[in-house]
Amino acid sequence: MKCIYCGCEESKVLDSRSTDELNAIRRRRECLNCGRRFTTYETVESTPILVVKSDGSRQTFDINKIKKGMIKACEKRPVSIEQIEKMAQDIEKTLQNNFKQEVPSSEIGEMVCDSLKAVDEVAYVRFASVYRQFKDIESFKKLIEEL
Repeated sequence: MKCIYCGCEESKVLDSRSTDELNAIRRRRECLNCGRRFTTYETVESTPILVVKSDGSRQTFDINKIKKGMIKACEKRPVSIEQIEKMAQDIEKTLQNNFKQEVPSSEIGEMVCDSLKAVDEVAYVRFASVYRQFKDIESFKKLIEEL
């Protein structure tokens, strides 16, 4: 690690600890050349996931869009915000663990449907009806009969 004061590339680590959010490691270092101390933060570098929309356009994955959709589907239902957070984080983790840089939006939509179906069937039907863009009552009835 390069010293911020003299530019020397030799330093020793005096102390290491996790940050409060547990997403980085804080390291207190001492330059072996000038003896001054400085702090560095080490984080995991993750490659961004691109979502391929149905029209072929691409946009960066945004967990907040998933949360918003789930919150809307779970409105006035006995599903806590903690459950929604956990489902959204699980989906994000699954996507990152797949090591795919591009994911079709339909795959993400199905993951949300599966998560909601396991927690609350009414929320699942609400989300699925918007996500799958039902054209008529028959396709809606078919979904309910599958439950």
